[in-house]
Amino acid sequence: MSSPSKRREMDVMKLMMSDYVVEPINDGINELNVEFHGPKESLYEGGVWKIRVELPDCYPYKSPSIGFLNRIFHPNVDELSGSVCLDVINQSWSPMFDLLNVFEVFLPQLLLYPNPSDPLNGDAASLMIKDKEQYEKKVKEYCELYAKKGNISGTISDDSEEDVSDDDVSDGRSESSEDDVAGNADP
Repeated sequence: MSSPSKRREMDVMKLMMSDYVVEPINDGINELNVEFHGPKESLYEGGVWKIRVELPDCYPYKSPSIGFLNRIFHPNVDELSGSVCLDVINQSWSPMFDLLNVFEVFLPQLLLYPNPSDPLNGDAASLMIKDKEQYEKKVKEYCELYAKKGNISGTISDDSEEDVSDDDVSDGRSESSEDDVAGNADP
């Protein structure tokens, strides 16, 4: 079995050699921004998001932290922090999974099959349940405003409407601190 650091290097290299645009942060491989396109035949088709990936020291035995940096209207993504509520990342992660699974399977599935009964964005969940047509309209509006290829640098922290910085990325817990990481599975 290979060491976690070799596995991390291999997974990051596989992601970089795929069709994804990958930007290492601070010249390392523990933190990355990855360009993610909304799945075809979904409300999110045509949208482009910058996803922040943070790999813990014991990756792949511990899941990566995943967060949307530009806004998305989705019941299972916190609108302000970008945190993702996804069981396979937050609770049932296995070392059998890799970063390509996150971008080729888990995130597309999240966008194709939102779960309004386990929301991080109560407004999106409520609208999805009560008025599907208005929900779909708002999803498309957010895609147009925040998820176009030319404006993905306009991340949540860049929005003038909200005073949210990159340090405010949440791990899904109710309390927050500047050290919290989006999508962190540890309570």
